[in-house]
Amino acid sequence: MTDSPRLAVVVVAAGQGLRLGAGQPKAFFPLRGRPLLEHALEGVLGMTQPAQVIVVVPAERVTDAAALCRRVAGVARDHVVVTAGGSSRQASVAAGLALLDDEIEVVLVHDAARALTPPAQLDAVARAVADTGEGVIPGLPVSDTIKRVDGAERALETVDRSALRAVQTPQGFPRSELVAAYAAATAEHTDDAALFAAAGHRVRVIAGSERALKITTPWDLRRAATLLGDAGGLRTGVGVDVHAYDEAAALWLAGLHWPGEPGLAGHSDGDAVCHAIVDALLSAAGLGDIGGLFGVDDERFAGAHGDVFLRETRRRLEAAGFRVVNVAVQVLGNRPRLAQRRAEAQALLGGILNAPVSLAATTSDRLGFTGRGEGVTAVATALIAAAEKTDDH
Repeated sequence: MTDSPRLAVVVVAAGQGLRLGAGQPKAFFPLRGRPLLEHALEGVLGMTQPAQVIVVVPAERVTDAAALCRRVAGVARDHVVVTAGGSSRQASVAAGLALLDDEIEVVLVHDAARALTPPAQLDAVARAVADTGEGVIPGLPVSDTIKRVDGAERALETVDRSALRAVQTPQGFPRSELVAAYAAATAEHTDDAALFAAAGHRVRVIAGSERALKITTPWDLRRAATLLGDAGGLRTGVGVDVHAYDEAAALWLAGLHWPGEPGLAGHSDGDAVCHAIVDALLSAAGLGDIGGLFGVDDERFAGAHGDVFLRETRRRLEAAGFRVVNVAVQVLGNRPRLAQRRAEAQALLGGILNAPVSLAATTSDRLGFTGRGEGVTAVATALIAAAEKTDDH
């Protein structure tokens, strides 16, 4: 077809994100409430020339990725395909290359982890490949002093940094040479340019962009948020949880056991205060909700106490580059009498979250299910902020 794209972009999004502590494939981790893959696709789809877009994701996320791509691509969705990756990055790129349309002449290989790469950088790489017929990679000058060290970490010499570049993506290549290089590869390479050069082809470097940082750690995520206009300011979230009384269960509320009081029904211990706090924190950070992370179908959390959810939620927030500033909870219910153990509960919850927690309680003046003594409602508000980077990171 004469209107078929001559350019293809293979977006590699099959990494597991272990250093990010995401607990899910990195490309699906949220950056300001939207997956990294969505941000990356917006850059690709913002190019001046049309392109076939091939997104490579973990096999278990193909359906999710396809839905995301349809939503983001809009009218361009006919040129976007999703496929499962392999056991290595190189295998994942090969899986993407296998889906190239016949008309493709230039291929860009792009990491979804470089989610903020501007469209202009993708355009520049594509033009340079078309103009030169060579491999093209974007790179930035190295600003730090570089030392060569031995196995004992002793500095041996200073390396001339003027001849060094920190390489980014997309990396661009003539289609036929790249496909042949992949077919002939017998070793794993650190990037596509190394594989291309190993096959005897030339690779040149053009100017990169500070925005094309690779998001690998929580601190990278915070820097990316800053580049998007979030300068690390405060964020708020609200969480609400409701549980009915269960006379056959023990009462756990605000992390404490309340002997002699009717318990709360639920898959876990029914601690409405802890559950509301979890939802408020996750909401503030854009990390989903308690049902998505600790679903009732997960038997690991059957009967689990609230501190289990709070500790894991704090871990996830810190992995995303946030810290808890404070939490306030309002409890509505006739029982128990929270005032008698308020200080104890606040100290316990504050210790878990490493932040002040305030609790208040009221009744609903005999109105509604709480007024009739049928259960408890907890409403939590959370304030979080970007964690400050320390010298240990």
